[in-house]
Amino acid sequence: MTGFELVALLLTLTALFSYFNFRWLKLPTTIGIMLIGLIISLCLIGLQGLGLGLGLTVAKILEGVHFDRALMQGMLSFLLFAGALHIDLNDLIHERAAILVLSTAGVFISTTLAGIGLHLLLLVFGIHLSTPFCLLFGALISPTDPIAVLGILKTFKVPPLLEMTIAGESLFNDGVGVIAFIMLSEAAVHGGQVSVGQMGMLFLQQAIGGAAFGFLVGWITYRMLKSVDNYQVEVLLTLALVSGGYALASAIHVSGPIAIVVAGLLIGNQGRRIAMSERTRGHLDLFWELIDEIFNGVLFVLIGLEVLQLKFTNAWLKAGLAAIPLLLLVRWISVALPIGVMRRWKRFNPGTVSILTWGGLRGGIPVALALSLEPGAERELILAITYVVVIFSILVQGLTVKSLVKWFYPIHGKIS
Repeated sequence: MTGFELVALLLTLTALFSYFNFRWLKLPTTIGIMLIGLIISLCLIGLQGLGLGLGLTVAKILEGVHFDRALMQGMLSFLLFAGALHIDLNDLIHERAAILVLSTAGVFISTTLAGIGLHLLLLVFGIHLSTPFCLLFGALISPTDPIAVLGILKTFKVPPLLEMTIAGESLFNDGVGVIAFIMLSEAAVHGGQVSVGQMGMLFLQQAIGGAAFGFLVGWITYRMLKSVDNYQVEVLLTLALVSGGYALASAIHVSGPIAIVVAGLLIGNQGRRIAMSERTRGHLDLFWELIDEIFNGVLFVLIGLEVLQLKFTNAWLKAGLAAIPLLLLVRWISVALPIGVMRRWKRFNPGTVSILTWGGLRGGIPVALALSLEPGAERELILAITYVVVIFSILVQGLTVKSLVKWFYPIHGKIS
C-alpha cells in the first residue's frame, strides 16, 4: 500500500469513527474513536481465531504506518503547537514553580519508582526484565500525555490556575520524559555506562537548548508575522515554524517537543496580541483547531488498531493489569511529594493532588516510545504492558476524571 493510500485509509476511518461516535456513542471524540478502533481490532482478532485472516491483513497494513515515527517525527509537533497556542502566558508564569517542579522532579521521581516497582512486580509473575529496561519503562510511562490531557480538558472546566498546572505540566513533561528515555536507552539497549555528569549535560543540551532554540525560531517567526498582514502567508509561516523548527531541533540534537511548546507560547501570546490582525487571528485559530482535531482523531484511531500488532501472553496481560494500580500509586507519590513541599510557600486548589493523579493520562507517546525500542523480547513485554496501561488510562481515567473534578468543584465541573 502506498503512502497516499495509507493516509487516505486512516483519514477515512477517522471520519467514519468520528461520525459513529457523534451519532450514537456520544463520548468525547478521541475516546470514542479509540474505543471503536479497539473494538474492531478485538473483533478481527476473534475472527482470526476462527480461521479468517482479516486481522493479519490489517496488521500488515499497519506495519507500513510506523506509529512511533508517525507520532514522534510527525504529528507530535503540530499537536503540541496547537495546544500551546492557547495557553495564557501570564497564567503559566503564575504557576511556573508547580509546572517546573512537576515536569522535572516529578518525572524523575516517577521514572525511578515505576522502574523499581515494575522490576519487583514482574518477579511476582515469574518474568525477568533487567533493571535498565525497567527504568526505561519508567521513563516512557511517567510523563502525562499532552495530547490526551488537553483533549479531555476541552470537555469540562476546572479552576483556571489548576487547569494551567495540568496543561502546563503535560506540555513540558513529555519533553523531559523523552530526554530521560534517551538518557536511559544507551544503558538499557547497548549496556553502556552513562555517568551523572553525562546525563546532566544531555539534559541541559536537550531541555535548555530546546527552550532557547524554540524561543529563537519563535521570535524570528513573530518578527515575520509582524511585518505582513495576510492571513494565508501568516498561517503558512506558523506551519513552517512547526514543521521546519521541529526537524531542525532534531537535527541539532535539542528537544523538539520543548522547542515547539516554547515557540507556540510565544506566537500564541506575543504574536497573537501584537503581530496579527483580528481577521488573521480568526483564521489562524480555526486552522490550528482543525489540525488539532484531525491529527488527534488519526492518532487515536492508530492507538485503537495498534492492538493487532501486539503479542500477549497470559502472564504479560496479568502483569499489565497489575501495573495499573502500581503506576497510579507512583503517580500519586510523584505529585504529592513535590506539592507537599511547595505548600510551605504556595497555595493549591483543593483536590489538586487527586485531580493531577487521576487526570494524569497516558496516550500515544508512551506507545510510540515503546515501539521505538529495538526488536526483541524486552520490547514486546514493555509494549504489551504499556498498551494495557494506556488503554485503561484513556478509557477509565479519561471518562471518569470529569466526575472527580465535579466532586471537588460542582460549579466549575460543568461541560463547557
